[in-house]
Amino acid sequence: MTSPSRTATDAVPRLQRDPLTLALYGVFAAWGWFLFGFGPTVALLREEQGTSRGVAGLHGTAMAVGSGLAGVLAVTLARRFGRRRVVTTGLLVLVAGVGLVVSGGGLPVTLAGALVSGLGGLMAINAAGPALADHHGERSTAALTEGNAVCTALGVLSPVALGALAATALGWRAATLVTLPLVALALLTLRRLPDEPALSRPAPPHPGPRRPMGRRFWALWGVIVCGVAAEFATTFWAGDLLSARLGVRPGTAAATVGAFVLGMTVGRAFAARLALVLPAGVLLAGALAVAALGWAVLWTAGAPAVFVAGLTVCGLGVSLLFPLTLTMLMDASADRADTAAAVGSMGSSVASGVAPFALGALGDLVGPHRGFLLLPALFLVALGLLVGSGALRRTAA
Repeated sequence: MTSPSRTATDAVPRLQRDPLTLALYGVFAAWGWFLFGFGPTVALLREEQGTSRGVAGLHGTAMAVGSGLAGVLAVTLARRFGRRRVVTTGLLVLVAGVGLVVSGGGLPVTLAGALVSGLGGLMAINAAGPALADHHGERSTAALTEGNAVCTALGVLSPVALGALAATALGWRAATLVTLPLVALALLTLRRLPDEPALSRPAPPHPGPRRPMGRRFWALWGVIVCGVAAEFATTFWAGDLLSARLGVRPGTAAATVGAFVLGMTVGRAFAARLALVLPAGVLLAGALAVAALGWAVLWTAGAPAVFVAGLTVCGLGVSLLFPLTLTMLMDASADRADTAAAVGSMGSSVASGVAPFALGALGDLVGPHRGFLLLPALFLVALGLLVGSGALRRTAA
């Protein structure tokens, strides 16, 4: 691993944002624009295609299948072709998926688009994340958290653009197509980089038997699953809840998902700094408490402004669950960062596929308001797994 230098006079460790770091942040940005706009898109596709919430939620399942396939292939592809080629190929596959989503085809076409998009996007992210971690060494937590903050920063604008353009002649598809120039910029930036060790083939596994990942690893994997499930369930159906409960127009309600992503962006931006000086276990426990508070505000809201405020606070807490836990997962993997990233990706794929469908089906069965009780249940399970992983005991020690 290479690590940016640190002088003895540094009071606080500094994260160096060199050209490689900024290029990888560009990959996170392109994926963030598409990903956080896709949840509100599903609610609009449901109206366009005349399907139930449960059927519309299958778009999340299709994306998860593609993401899971990317997770299965991640280590093999990186070791055979190198991370740079995997990132660029993944971005091109994402472009193909976007084309299917906006094509105007029926349900089978848009489901295929979701699957292809998930495959391409996670191919790129699964290679970009370990490259960022290798490049920054001991500051990988801060770098990954900041990379995810860039992802959500673009994601803030995506639902807002989607909601605004849905009411115009351009339509919501114009907002989704903004993914394409962002991909082009990321590809151009990567192409201009010289050879970098972090973008090459990762080191082969050590010969001989490797010890199993262990209880701590799998408990943290469960925290990732719960965190991603809460994130995707909210981005897919928060707008629908606002529309159904408080009578807000669907296009406007879709735009309010940007408040959740704004909270995620702010949370990750501050956490990138805090992660340099505070243990990840402490930050995660606090994040779960903040997320639960935000859910309580939005779930009991009687006015759209209060709902949006709760959604923002919920995003603030949810923001840390994936990047911090992924870093801890890599740390618990016994120097198998690429494998840990791939396993984490498969867990997030399962969560992103099951959660939108489950919450959509619950909304059809008991109504969207009661269905959103799924979120605090996920937060409680995540807290139990975090305690079970021993992360808080390690922090105390």
